[in-house]
Amino acid sequence: MGRIVGAVGAWTIPLLLAGMLGYALLRRVKVYEAFVEGAKEGFDVGVKIIPYLVAILVAVGMFRASGALHALGTLLHPVLSALGIPVDVLPMAIVRPLSGGASLGIVGQVLKADGPNSMAGRMVSVMAGSTETTFYVLAVYFGAIGIKKVRHTLPAALLADIAGMAAAILMVRLMF
Repeated sequence: MGRIVGAVGAWTIPLLLAGMLGYALLRRVKVYEAFVEGAKEGFDVGVKIIPYLVAILVAVGMFRASGALHALGTLLHPVLSALGIPVDVLPMAIVRPLSGGASLGIVGQVLKADGPNSMAGRMVSVMAGSTETTFYVLAVYFGAIGIKKVRHTLPAALLADIAGMAAAILMVRLMF
């Protein structure tokens, strides 16, 4: 059974690519020209979103480098302890809506410091999988199509992040 799964895994992407290429040729699509046009559009989108990405990455870097994240953790330690939430989880809850790379770094730090089987390690891991990088997504996708007013999107997305983090904490506490 393991050989079959391995073979299917090894051949899935090459067969999928060959199938798409074959379908395009049957439909008489000029594949190379379509590829180049798509790459050109992708480059244009990339150029448009650079300012949004730089703003988010600078803000996250400043927040962490200033020590504000550590100070906030110290301030909220009594409340977090009363709720049974390790203080090491707080940076993940704050940074996750801003940056996927920074939150992945936090996951790595927590797993290295506390271990993957610790309460904090489990919580940050589940949070990483059950929440979204809201501000990054808004910057990239809304910036790519020129939307400047996020109106109801931001509050709804942040509410979903809070629900995902609360569910992650609750489920980890219940299961472990």
